[in-house]
Amino acid sequence: MEQKLEKPKQENIMRKIMIEKVVLNVGGTGEKLEKGVILLKTLTGKQPVKIKATKRIPAWGVRPGLEVGTKVTLRGKEAEDFIKKVLPAINNTLKEKQIKDNFVSFGIHEYIEIPGVEYIREVGIMGFEVTIVFARAGKRVERKKIKRGKMRRQDVSKEEIEDIMINKFKTQILKKKK
Repeated sequence: MEQKLEKPKQENIMRKIMIEKVVLNVGGTGEKLEKGVILLKTLTGKQPVKIKATKRIPAWGVRPGLEVGTKVTLRGKEAEDFIKKVLPAINNTLKEKQIKDNFVSFGIHEYIEIPGVEYIREVGIMGFEVTIVFARAGKRVERKKIKRGKMRRQDVSKEEIEDIMINKFKTQILKKKK
């Protein structure tokens, strides 16, 4: 009589959720744009990229080619460390409406609320937006140009993102009252 050894069931590595990137951005034109560049460069140590408008919006005085914002993208360990650094600025709380499929987005009203960050005279008081993008292995298949495929199973649901934010980053999610 031989006993069969059962293998412990392994987790599917293609279903593992990871932080793809963290994008910080500041909107504005002219002097506010320059202050935003200084702010993002000081917070991340990376050179921000200026964003140009593609559409004309006469009511706002926006025309194609006008620089209307600046952004910085963080990836890997650097992104995760930055998330842990900025969450205390919003008291580790997120509203349910800030969480969508595949990403979480929230704003920091004043950068001086971030622990360890001091006032920057050239910038003054300014805020910025933080977007955390989640992905699964294989998501690139949807974005590439050659042999593109539909990978709906690779999407990260709101519930999965809530679990990650609660368990990994000790964040509280405020539910909408009905």
